[in-house]
Amino acid sequence: MTTPTSHDDTATPGGVAGTSDEDDRLGGRIRRYARVGTGVGGLAARLAGERLFGLPLDRGRHAEDLRAALGGLKGPLMKAAQILSTIPDALPREYAEELAQLQADAPSMGWLFVKRRMATELGPDWRSRFGSFEREAVAAASLGQVHKATTHDGRALACKLQYPDMASAVEADLRQLKLIFGIYRRYDRAINPDQIHAELSARLREELDYGREGRQMRLYAHMLRGEPDVHVPDWLPELSTKRLLTMTWLDGARLMSFRDADQTVRDRIAMNMFRAWYVPFYEYGVIHGDPHLGNYAVRPEDHGINLLDFGCIRVFRPGFVKGVIDLYHALDRKDDELAVEAYRAWGFEKIDKTLLEVLNTWAGFLYRPLLEDRVQRIQEESSGQYGRAVAEKVHAELKRLGGVTPPREFVLMDRAAIGLGSVFLHLKAEINWHRMFRDLIDDFDVNTLTSRQEAALAAVDLDRPAD
Repeated sequence: MTTPTSHDDTATPGGVAGTSDEDDRLGGRIRRYARVGTGVGGLAARLAGERLFGLPLDRGRHAEDLRAALGGLKGPLMKAAQILSTIPDALPREYAEELAQLQADAPSMGWLFVKRRMATELGPDWRSRFGSFEREAVAAASLGQVHKATTHDGRALACKLQYPDMASAVEADLRQLKLIFGIYRRYDRAINPDQIHAELSARLREELDYGREGRQMRLYAHMLRGEPDVHVPDWLPELSTKRLLTMTWLDGARLMSFRDADQTVRDRIAMNMFRAWYVPFYEYGVIHGDPHLGNYAVRPEDHGINLLDFGCIRVFRPGFVKGVIDLYHALDRKDDELAVEAYRAWGFEKIDKTLLEVLNTWAGFLYRPLLEDRVQRIQEESSGQYGRAVAEKVHAELKRLGGVTPPREFVLMDRAAIGLGSVFLHLKAEINWHRMFRDLIDDFDVNTLTSRQEAALAAVDLDRPAD
């Protein structure tokens, strides 16, 4: 974990002064608009100059300036930018490369401010409810920061405290994100980002509710209870609120510290990551949509995976999961009719032969390691970005065809696949991906998944999001 730096007790990430009122306030949004608008507005003016007056625009410099404008905010807009940077075709290569450099480590709130926040969440005697509570945050990210604590019987805890005014920041940032999408669409119509924006909006708003995240943590503990090499913290609702999430502490190391480990170690980590993400998806229709490096850790003693963050979770229609499996069989059998049926199950519309070929180019890349029964790396070429060359080819074809609107459910599924592919690429893992995948899907039955999903969601009091 990264140790953050302290700053003034009344300052907050995003530059919005904190109060105990956490509602989406007009004042908070106006301040947020001012900060984002100053950076993004100048970029928009430059792009308009290129479009209207033929002024030259250096896209690489433009993208670098965009990262600089967003990176200083350290809030939900930064988080959305990180997600967008890993969705192929959502942004041009120059933009993706710059936004990928955004870090999820934000300045932490100072101790006096933390004390006030904790008193607001748990009452003035909040410290008596812990055995100990560390003054310095051990990690800080886009929406909150983590303090290490203990129970009275010595059990180690992680307490994630949400930054103030996040509701205002989210709403302001989502409006500015829509503006950024509009800027991009003015010169590139290959991808209509409307449903991408809708999906990111829904998930970011959900992430503000730490009570929901606690229930999602319990959902993952239930779904992964049969996986000995994947570990989920225990949620402590009695020490949690909508803006404070308390869970048991899990020790682990950053994945990148294992890049030079023995091949067997790297392969084991990759297999555990694969199980952590795809057992929930194929057995329950649930995906963790944010495989960001800060959201999991590796246990040095046995190389198991600790899942640490459960804010960006997507529950899918069982028919969508069936479509993912149907597309695998369609590609394996070269069955175009089944492929069209699968894409329609995902939410793609008006699929003619030409569009089908383009979609199959991207799907063929993602499914290729799953179709070949052999030990191999996730990507044959050793380029730094997983799928970038294929994505650029697909992007060019979509632009030529007049563009496509990716369905909402596709967004986080694609994000998870690309994010995990990047992890496997970093690890240089050499695995028979085909056999791991077939172990998950060979007994798939959509009715079984439906009943299993309904029972699991009911057990933790969660609803499936509206599509």
